[in-house]
Amino acid sequence: MADTPGAGVDAPGVQAGEAGGKQPRSVRVVLLALMIAMMLAMLDNMIIGTAMPTIVGELGGLEHLSWVVTAYTLATAASTPLWGKLGDMYGRKGVFMTSIVIFLIGSVLSGMAQDMGQLIGFRTVQGLGAGGLMVGVMAIIGDLIPPRERGKYQGMMAGVMALAMIGGPLVGGTITDHWGWRWSFYINIPLGAVALVAVSAVLHLPKKRSQARIDYLGAALLTVGITAIVLVTTWGGTEYAWTSARIMELIGIGVAALVGFVFWQTRAAEPIMPLHIFRSRNFTLMSLIGFIVGFVMFGATLFLPLYQQAVQGASATNSGLLLLPMLGAMLVTSIVSGRVTTSTGRYKIFPVVGGALMTLGLYLLSLMDTDTSRFTSGVYMAVVGLGMGCLMQITMLVAQNSVEMKDMGVASSSATLFRTLGSSFGVAIMGALFNHRVQDVMAEKAPAGAKVTEQSATLTADALEKLPTMTREAYQQAVSSGTHGAFLLGALVAVVALVAAVFVKEVPLKGTGPKTADAPADGDGDTAAAKAPVTEAV
Repeated sequence: MADTPGAGVDAPGVQAGEAGGKQPRSVRVVLLALMIAMMLAMLDNMIIGTAMPTIVGELGGLEHLSWVVTAYTLATAASTPLWGKLGDMYGRKGVFMTSIVIFLIGSVLSGMAQDMGQLIGFRTVQGLGAGGLMVGVMAIIGDLIPPRERGKYQGMMAGVMALAMIGGPLVGGTITDHWGWRWSFYINIPLGAVALVAVSAVLHLPKKRSQARIDYLGAALLTVGITAIVLVTTWGGTEYAWTSARIMELIGIGVAALVGFVFWQTRAAEPIMPLHIFRSRNFTLMSLIGFIVGFVMFGATLFLPLYQQAVQGASATNSGLLLLPMLGAMLVTSIVSGRVTTSTGRYKIFPVVGGALMTLGLYLLSLMDTDTSRFTSGVYMAVVGLGMGCLMQITMLVAQNSVEMKDMGVASSSATLFRTLGSSFGVAIMGALFNHRVQDVMAEKAPAGAKVTEQSATLTADALEKLPTMTREAYQQAVSSGTHGAFLLGALVAVVALVAAVFVKEVPLKGTGPKTADAPADGDGDTAAAKAPVTEAV
């Protein structure tokens, strides 16, 4: 692989990377804009989740509530590979700015929605933009910052993600209470405008000219496949039984679309996801680890607050704070691992240690019962957070370090996509196991006549207090049993990440400037420097 941004010499940060010193002011401004863009993409669902009861109260359409989140997630996942490829073909700056504009348009329209149908449609627009935000941030960092320096900044991005997960519910509740739910969308406008102006004025990357046509068939097949996967994991066990005809149809459509996509990528002139990037052992391993990190992280953020509210009696008002031990540890470790990687150029220790800590932490979480104290559960969460912090951005760094610069966008989008798909599978599979255990234990231990439904696993703390004592105790035991099964499954899955990390080959990260064309192999013989594209300065 080449460490040069096929970007040319006009990119700020080139000289800084060569000197190894402090980044120039223009690059720091761009990095601030990128952090704002990442915050926008991560905060949105967190803020909206808190505002949803108020939104439903005004717009109605409770039966379509889940689609407000699902539409956004689907659009983000499906558009991610396309954004990455467009950036590789036509230049990162223009594509990234386009994604910001689309996201802001979706935000304005969502805030103006008059019924639930409109809100779902406008959230889809928002999700399309969000896919470009997340990929663009990582790919631009890959263009601006040499690999040796990159870990520090990608660690900062992981910190932004953790802060968004902690602060999102708090911000959403405050905005909804004081300004109204529509401002949960409008708040994106000033932040997005700042990011847009900063990127437009300060970011200087070349504009690439590609004569190849966009792989529309590949994009369509991948979109259908991803959509089917997300719908299966979203609807399975909730809207439809796992063995229902609808779920089976979606599985069939998804498998057929993805098989067709892989077949077509071997023949497309400019494939959306060139399969040769998976010849790199490190890239393939990091895609797998990223999938597992998504699986574990979003499963944990779903079930930990539920356990703390139902079993430990915590309030749901400040739900983001319930995850502070895990997310705080993740934030600190992400930043520290990035800086250590930058100063030493070595990184393999982090995925190995991260996989081990994540496995241990999930196993400890599976031991929680109705007598576990908040302090003890907080320690267990911190162990998981330390593990995820070692993995979050190292996976992106190594994935980018394993491909040629001409494939930086598709490498970033592929890594992001695998993490997104992992989160969908994690929520679905851990959720199915959790719900099954809750219903079984409730049926066994709840007093005769107690109603056991799919909603038994989602009682709020207030609703729990209104239950008869025996029913409440049975429910607490059921939730404890459900979390045991979910986190034990998570621990078993995390073992796969640990094993994959052991087989990662540590390829030295370049500390010199991007003008250097030679690059080390990742162990599979892929070393060719990227061909310099025809460019013009933007």
